[in-house]
Amino acid sequence: MVPGLRESFNRQFTAERYQEFLAALDAAVGTRIQFRVAETPVFVPRELIGEMQSASLELIRQLDTPAYRSASARAVPPEFAVPHEDDHPVFIVVDFAVTRNTSGRLVPRLIEMQGFPSLFGFQVTMPKVFRSVYDLPGLGYLLSGLDETAYIGLVRRAVCGSYEPENVVLMDIQPASQKTLPDFLCTEKMTGVKAVCITEIIRRGKKLFYCRDGRETPIHRIYNRAIIDELVRTGVTASFDFRDEHEVEWAGHPNWYFRWSKFSLPYLKHETVPRAWFLDELETYPQNLGDYVLKPLFSFAGAGVSVDVTREQLDAVPPAQRHGYLLQEKVSYGPVIRTPDDPSKVEIRMMYIWLDRPVAVTTLARLSKGKMMGVDFNKNKEWVGSSCCLFEEG
Repeated sequence: MVPGLRESFNRQFTAERYQEFLAALDAAVGTRIQFRVAETPVFVPRELIGEMQSASLELIRQLDTPAYRSASARAVPPEFAVPHEDDHPVFIVVDFAVTRNTSGRLVPRLIEMQGFPSLFGFQVTMPKVFRSVYDLPGLGYLLSGLDETAYIGLVRRAVCGSYEPENVVLMDIQPASQKTLPDFLCTEKMTGVKAVCITEIIRRGKKLFYCRDGRETPIHRIYNRAIIDELVRTGVTASFDFRDEHEVEWAGHPNWYFRWSKFSLPYLKHETVPRAWFLDELETYPQNLGDYVLKPLFSFAGAGVSVDVTREQLDAVPPAQRHGYLLQEKVSYGPVIRTPDDPSKVEIRMMYIWLDRPVAVTTLARLSKGKMMGVDFNKNKEWVGSSCCLFEEG
């Protein structure tokens, strides 16, 4: 998207260098990466980064109100309502599609907000490897004036709070088998916090423990990376009930996963936000349903999303389930990244940490040539997958 940087990168790109990059990235994280990493970083104009940051902060402001907190209470399923919810999410991500307006200018359009952690470890490792292998000096990847030391310090504070790393766990479902394992390993290098399976946490009364270095160790804080719909889908059971009182703090309280999610879209008012309605509150359907997508409110990696909506499909959703679906105006991603064949579309995730105030810290990018961003829509394609943003400093 920055023409000079794009032309220079594409000239020096070779398949052999891409393989060198992948090997270097595997070595940097300490494991073989199981998801597709794109051939290129995204070179983003500072003006566009600024627009996304400004829009993100306005959207965060709109959700940080008593009115929205009251409205979003119904988003939290009673069986997963965790007590002692804090005042705001510690981690926030805001996903934007990069589009072009009628004059051809790059503009962001909101895809989704999430009050849930993203790859805060991996996304500072990938840009460093890109810069090293492809010789890209003078390009930044951190926001808000942060350098790497300040960034790591902020992540440590967010994850660990006031506790020692050994009394904090990164909790997920079978973390060693997750595609996000590279991020877990990067997070451990940054913070000293180990990934632990939700089934391996030990409950004794109100206290929680895990086994570290052969001894039972108390848990005072949980960096929660467990996706609830995955927990339901897999049938995995924890040794503790989320609804019970436990003597533990949450780094990313689980309730925010539901409150700040696709559920928030009908409440947001901004030029970047597509129109959206809860299906059970829609009295009549829009005339051109081809301009809309149907989304389950809580799904992971695009599961269950329909991009070719029909009236029959909407009518077929049972009344008891209609409150769990969103009809949203389609966002047309722009083919903005020039590649050796078809141009790629891009989605950029603005990543925030909120301790004293929401601070934009870094980005994540995903490239696609299919109908959607997910792996299933980009099979047998190149210059697609996970990436990061680089931008000119100053």
